[in-house]
This record gives sequence, C-alpha cells and structure tokens, in this order.
Amino acid sequence: MKKTADHRGATPYGRGTGVPNPVDVHVGTRIRTRRLLIGMNQETLANALKLTFQQVQKYEGGANRVSASRLSHIAEILGVPISYFFSDLGPEGSEPSLRELETRERMQRPETIELIRSYYAIADQDTRRQFLDMVKAVAQSQQHQHQP
Repeated sequence: MKKTADHRGATPYGRGTGVPNPVDVHVGTRIRTRRLLIGMNQETLANALKLTFQQVQKYEGGANRVSASRLSHIAEILGVPISYFFSDLGPEGSEPSLRELETRERMQRPETIELIRSYYAIADQDTRRQFLDMVKAVAQSQQHQHQP
C-alpha cells in the first residue's frame, strides 16, 4: 500500500484528500469484524471507550485514525492482542491478491460471522468437533458434485 505522490506532490490518500489510508481502513475493518464476532454492537463499544457510536463508525470505516493508546484500549475491550488488528496486512507497497481480497470479503459477511458466533456458542467441545466434521463433509460432497 505504497503512498506515492502525483505530479503536484499530493498523495492519493490521507489528510485533506477525503480518501482514508488503507492501513486505517484495515485496522477499522478488523475492529468491526472482532466486535461482530463477539456479538457487541457499536454503542456498547463506544460506551466502553467513552465515545459516541458515530466515532466508532468512523474508526471502523477508516475515516478516523485510531491512536495507539485507543487501539490498546479497544484490544482490551475486544479481548485480542494489538497485533490482531494488523494481521493479514502485507508490507507497505504490496497489494493483496484477488484470492486474499475474496477471503477477507467472505469473512466479513454477516452469515459468516453468525456461523462463527453460533459455532463457539456450542459449549461442548465434542459437539463442536462433530459439527465441524459434518460441515467439512457437506462442503467436500458439494465440491465433488461440481467437478467435471
């Protein structure tokens, strides 16, 4: 996600451009995903941070940059290490592959988040394992049906 200047010396994103920095968007997306995975709404997170839910919306959209101290507090509230917010982030200047983009999009779908939340709501570990085995078997069966 290389920040390059145009012929006037302006950067394509950042303060004053109206285009958020891709790293800020990535961090915001990870905040939103984790919040949804644990079943927390924006207002609950905002209250814990002593902010408005609109501010949380801006963080999640990447419109506002999250400071290091605020990110540390968010990580604590969401029960993840700070590194969680930067996972899957490639080196500066690199663009994610189409496959990576598709995977990220799938992981952010409401039904994916609902499935994960429901899976972890199953208290019994053996039952969870059986459910996972069943889902894998159905997926494998579907793949075999669609192969020539």
